[in-house]
Amino acid sequence: MAEPYLKYRKRFTSSLKNELVPLFDELSRSTRIPKSRLLDEAIEDLLKKHGIDVTTVK
Repeated sequence: MAEPYLKYRKRFTSSLKNELVPLFDELSRSTRIPKSRLLDEAIEDLLKKHGIDVTTVK
């Protein structure tokens, strides 16, 4: 099966602490926000925290 083409996103692989997975799943379910969007927000917040300008992202 071919990998779907992602025009505005890039696929990457990572891992989470086991304890965070059900919490992350529930947050996505209860807010109806896709996990990829929640991860975008979290990474932007992390970059800002470390002084990296993300104003050009969007």
